Amino acid sequence: MRGEFSFIERFLSAFPRARVPLGPGDDCAVLPPSRGQTCVTTDAVVEDVHFTRAHFSPEDIGHKALAVNLSDLAAMGATPRWFVCAVALPRDFPGRELSRLARGMAALAREHRVALVGGNFTSARELSLTITAAGELKRPALTRGGGRPGHLLYVSGTLGEARLGLNLLREGRRRGAAIQRQRRPQPRVALGLLASRFASAGMDLSDGLAQDLGHLCEASGVGAEVELSHLPMSSAVRQALGWEGALEGGEDYELLLAVPPEQVAAFERACARAGERVTAVGLLTRARRRVLRDPQGRLIPPPPGFDHFRVRPPVD
Repeated sequence: MRGEFSFIERFLSAFPRARVPLGPGDDCAVLPPSRGQTCVTTDAVVEDVHFTRAHFSPEDIGHKALAVNLSDLAAMGATPRWFVCAVALPRDFPGRELSRLARGMAALAREHRVALVGGNFTSARELSLTITAAGELKRPALTRGGGRPGHLLYVSGTLGEARLGLNLLREGRRRGAAIQRQRRPQPRVALGLLASRFASAGMDLSDGLAQDLGHLCEASGVGAEVELSHLPMSSAVRQALGWEGALEGGEDYELLLAVPPEQVAAFERACARAGERVTAVGLLTRARRRVLRDPQGRLIPPPPGFDHFRVRPPVD
């Protein structure tokens, strides 16, 4: 029998029972006292905005919905603990696809030891998932406002692959590393925890380095210079998109970090020991402007980044 409560039961069956005083099934979850300060974030993935069902499997959708929230916690240096999920389903949404969606989300939740403690189901014209996630801080939160002139800028991983994956999906391709980066971003939780020991500021790269760097600079009251030749890109991104793709492409969900000069050596050693790839791409400056230095040494203004209200949906 189809209905709200059968959907809830089907969805919850993919997750282990949360070890909290009171979890799913009541009006509210009851959580144990935090051992430190608590970070809370919320984000949504919406059909025909962040994905289409023609190009994303149900497992992809469930994974991505949780991943983008865990990425926010990673950027603050928080350990993920709990989340709630509001699911809006079309009336004809197949129950078996809901099970697959839950399994994709549950696999990532198990990987990061974060527990589903509640949520909501409703009907809607399009599929959407809205997650609110909470994490615990062992150290002061790594915010956007702690950067200072002279602090070095680092990015994790490589940039532009999610944008390349998006382009390939639009061209009808179905497989490849870049497409996987678009469908199943990996939140840098371990790196966020490591970086909280060394960095002065940080954020995740959801809207592209060009735009997100602007948010960090504004919050910190500084400017920045970025060396285009230092941007970490795969050979596929370099060939297909160039540095514009690394700067403008959204949904990489890598971390952007500002590190004081006296912490740089220790930070790089810690990242190397942990197997975390980070690349120094520039530094923060007193002049409150952002500029890019091309390989010939010329300074150019940065391009715009991703904007939900300016660009078309990600997959045609």
